[in-house]
Amino acid sequence: MAVDTRTPPPKATAEPAKKALDKKAPAKRSPRGLSSSVSLKILMAVSGLLLVGFLYMHMLGNLKIFFGADSFNHYAHWLRTVGVPLLPEDWFLWIQRAALTAAVIGHITAATVLARRARRARPVRYVHRPKVQGSYAARTMRWGGVIILLFVIYHILDLTTGTLNPVADPEHPYRNVVADFAPGRWYVTLFYALAVVSVGFHLRHGLFSAARTLGQRTLRGERIARATALVLSVALVAGYLSVPFAVLTGLVD
Repeated sequence: MAVDTRTPPPKATAEPAKKALDKKAPAKRSPRGLSSSVSLKILMAVSGLLLVGFLYMHMLGNLKIFFGADSFNHYAHWLRTVGVPLLPEDWFLWIQRAALTAAVIGHITAATVLARRARRARPVRYVHRPKVQGSYAARTMRWGGVIILLFVIYHILDLTTGTLNPVADPEHPYRNVVADFAPGRWYVTLFYALAVVSVGFHLRHGLFSAARTLGQRTLRGERIARATALVLSVALVAGYLSVPFAVLTGLVD
């Protein structure tokens, strides 16, 4: 009887397939990395809430322009004396500016690091990027942030230092604002409106995200957070836009 002396082929194993799957699987984050991401989200939420608080206080101050030049100028000069005599004149404003600058830097840094980590965590880059689900505000947070940053720089050069203001009279802030939004400077009003609307979209998504980061997880709480974020963002946009449009239409002159 003949005996088959040929060497049988090696049995197929699952090792190659397993290795291939292992290569495709995304690397798990270490506890330290997760902790770092949570810390960045908290930093982003807290710094954002600090900036939102300032925006509302600033908006309320701006609305004093509807009470006349004397009222608005008095408010602007009062800001320079907050804390006196405990603090020298203007120190409160500089402390405020330093705190806001730190909050802006922290907010942008946290957002940038988290965005980069999210991209690195994706195992495969899509050739055709799928449509992003979610609100318009969520999809435009990055570009909205850029517009807001550019506007803040312009706003400082315009109404803080007076470099770009047509009047630039530190003793009469009311005149500076009226000259800034005069009908002939419609492009300034347009840029201001674009920036404020961007702030509104940014705020709507940011407030909701901050609520989730700081512990909100229930369905009822999510509905409340969304509604609250919408109301607060609309109120902020309306409050800020009322000033330039009042000047543009002659209600304030």
